[in-house]
Amino acid sequence: MLQSIRDGDRLIVRLAGELDHYCAQTVRRELDALIADRSIRMLILDFTTLQFMDSSGIGVILGRYRQMRDRGGQVGVIHMNRHIARIFHMSGMDRVIRQLDKPQEAAQA
Repeated sequence: MLQSIRDGDRLIVRLAGELDHYCAQTVRRELDALIADRSIRMLILDFTTLQFMDSSGIGVILGRYRQMRDRGGQVGVIHMNRHIARIFHMSGMDRVIRQLDKPQEAAQA
């Protein structure tokens, strides 16, 4: 379900399919294992192939955001479809997690 690419202190993780209550625990464990390396300062979640997310997915993302924030790191997201962007906005995640493929955000990353 997850594909990752390391680029220096950045980790880009592509989530695929659905991030819902059925797979949230597995995704949480996999992400935690990937960001266990404390030299990672920026976690970028790539939603190119993510088709659906529910409140369990929101919890997974916010939990990783808190982990990264607590150690001085950041989380950003890229390639959200309209459905995911709507959930992102309605949940308030857009106030704490930057969408890096917006031109003004990418320049600050």
